[in-house]
Amino acid sequence: MSENRGDKAYEIGFEHEKDFGGCAQCAIAALYRVYPRLSNEEVFRSATGLGAGVGLTTLGNCGALTAAVMILSQIHGRELKNIADPERKRFVAYKLGRKLVNRFLDEYGTVTCQEIQKKLMGRSFNLYEEWDEFLAAGGHSTACTSVVGNAARWAAELIEEVEKKGIDEVVNA
Repeated sequence: MSENRGDKAYEIGFEHEKDFGGCAQCAIAALYRVYPRLSNEEVFRSATGLGAGVGLTTLGNCGALTAAVMILSQIHGRELKNIADPERKRFVAYKLGRKLVNRFLDEYGTVTCQEIQKKLMGRSFNLYEEWDEFLAAGGHSTACTSVVGNAARWAAELIEEVEKKGIDEVVNA
């Protein structure tokens, strides 16, 4: 792939959010397009309700952040058949999730949908009642599109870093 995978993930995430909406699913779709070996229809479908945090409420963590952590966990998390997790795989996923949270905090000062909307658009929106205002403020043209793009980019960067350096070096840095 001639193009940087992080940049490609950003581009796809941005365009999917602009064209289709659903920040969590758009972040997942971007990562699946960049890493087709990960593609899992059930994971993608299960992220449907995570738009704008959860259920378009804007009250929870950013849906794109949650989705990106889901993909990192899909790669590095524990399995149901080994829920006891004696290898402590869940702690690898926790540490990768923390790294992604820190990127969000550095960029946006928060991880919540509502506060990210305020930072990027000057206010948050009740998406059930103020959809047109949300769109007019750049919700699906500049604001949430860039957040989805960043979530996908930063997750791809972590995936690439782990592939180059190894998981122990990345999570213990």
